[in-house]
Amino acid sequence: MRWLFAPSIRPFVLLAAGASLLLNLAMLMPSLFTLQVFDRVFASRSMETLVMLSVLTLGALGFAYCMDVARSRALAAAGRTLNHVLSPPALQQALLRAAASAGKADADRLRDVTQLRSFLASGGVRALFDAPWLPIYLFVIGLMHPLLGLVAGLGAGGLALLAVITERMTREATDATLRSSRVLGRHAESLTRHAEVLVAMGMAESAVDHWRERHDKLLDEQLHVGARSARLAATARIARQGVQMAVLAIGAWLVVDTGASPGIMVAATILLGRALQPVEQLISGWKQLVDARGAWRRLSEADGPALLGSRVRLPKPAGRVELERLVFSHHSTPPAVIKGVSLSIEAGASVGIVGASGSGKTTLARLLLGIWQPQSGAVRLDGTNIAHWNRTDLGAHIGYLPQDVSLFAGTVAENIARLGSVNDERVIEAAHRARAHDMIVRLPQGYDTVVGEGGVGLSGGQCQRVALARALYGRPALVVLDEPDAHLDAEGVEALKAALAALKADGSTVVVVGHRAGLMSQLDKIAVMKEGSLHAYGPASALLAGADGRNVHVLAPPNAAAKEVAA
Repeated sequence: MRWLFAPSIRPFVLLAAGASLLLNLAMLMPSLFTLQVFDRVFASRSMETLVMLSVLTLGALGFAYCMDVARSRALAAAGRTLNHVLSPPALQQALLRAAASAGKADADRLRDVTQLRSFLASGGVRALFDAPWLPIYLFVIGLMHPLLGLVAGLGAGGLALLAVITERMTREATDATLRSSRVLGRHAESLTRHAEVLVAMGMAESAVDHWRERHDKLLDEQLHVGARSARLAATARIARQGVQMAVLAIGAWLVVDTGASPGIMVAATILLGRALQPVEQLISGWKQLVDARGAWRRLSEADGPALLGSRVRLPKPAGRVELERLVFSHHSTPPAVIKGVSLSIEAGASVGIVGASGSGKTTLARLLLGIWQPQSGAVRLDGTNIAHWNRTDLGAHIGYLPQDVSLFAGTVAENIARLGSVNDERVIEAAHRARAHDMIVRLPQGYDTVVGEGGVGLSGGQCQRVALARALYGRPALVVLDEPDAHLDAEGVEALKAALAALKADGSTVVVVGHRAGLMSQLDKIAVMKEGSLHAYGPASALLAGADGRNVHVLAPPNAAAKEVAA
């Protein structure tokens, strides 16, 4: 449990350890009180002695109460600090992983942080602080009588062996059920996200039946692990009671046969119960201990910096983009979705990416943004591999409008400001550049209109235009638009064309994924994707020569594309 001494929570853990030290010293008093009552009060029949012993013992118990409360508050503060330190980077890494894995939500790291905080508030961690006192209690029992110390030591050793057996028998099964539980949780979250489709097409019952099958299997696994843990915990409880009975019986024999003090018998039994209690608690709560250890191990995986990028702040890019022999597949194994694509886009140029469905257009856009990493090749922004940029710094220079437009719960202004502090002037400027200002001010509360998660409250076209303003916020050097006209009416399309013209005048590099020839005609060049390869790349006027005015149908042959790329 080295994670308990992580720098951020070490002061609180040391405070809890100190409180445990004083607590356990104070808890020696009840057994000493019992010993003195039998040996002194009964022998002398002195009520003064009884009163004095009672006062001292009550004082010790009051002090123990204070130390117990202090320990609990220190551990609660440790949990809060751990949550404060680990939750933001855990969420950030979860977001980066979700983006790098096609949006698959993964809240496991936040669950791990919650697991650690719950453990710090549980009885299991307090048992960890009390367990090291076992040898001291055994030593005190041995001072009372060597035979009692021997029996108590053997009993404690048996319980310690039972703890080792519990570790061996439950660790792998507990880890497996935890993994299965999290996979099933993600499956339920996925069903919830797609509830509209499931209900509309009558798939909800089938989806629930499929989920129930997996859920029942998980319950069977958990029942098996729980039954094994319950047997081990019951064994620990019975063993502790048996050891206490053995010490009591041997103490009684010593009193009867050798004339030992009855106080020794009772005091040794009380001390032994106090000594073995944390061991029993550890065995009963072993699952919590295993879960906490696994959570810290997963949080300690050293892959955050690779995802976050360089700490060195690079200057604002001009917007020159180079794709160097990109190869990408979703599972790091063939078949490749992108096959050796090379492309050069000058700063301030505008390029359209077209092609049939499944040709790799959106994948190429995500590689270009550095959201996904290629298996080979590189994407360079102003000569620097985009993977080496710090993601936060890079985001300020990039505007992105995805196919699946995602607005967040909050006001329109907050969404345009990318969830940062709202700068009214920059928000309105971005809306003007996206030609969305007039549409926004017609909303019920204008820029202060509150939208729900996913843009609830706005139409698809309104969401797309607000998302375009968000993409243009802060005058980014590189703007990537994926199907930006998918939900727009005629007015929205004309506003989009005007926004593209303004971006070109401002010198921003623009990449547009789309199909419509009318929109592509606004761009300088067009790249045609076919089955993951670059089929053609050249001036828009040449490649749109055979278009029917709506969709791109006639494209340049591969040999013409090769000449253009080489040039």
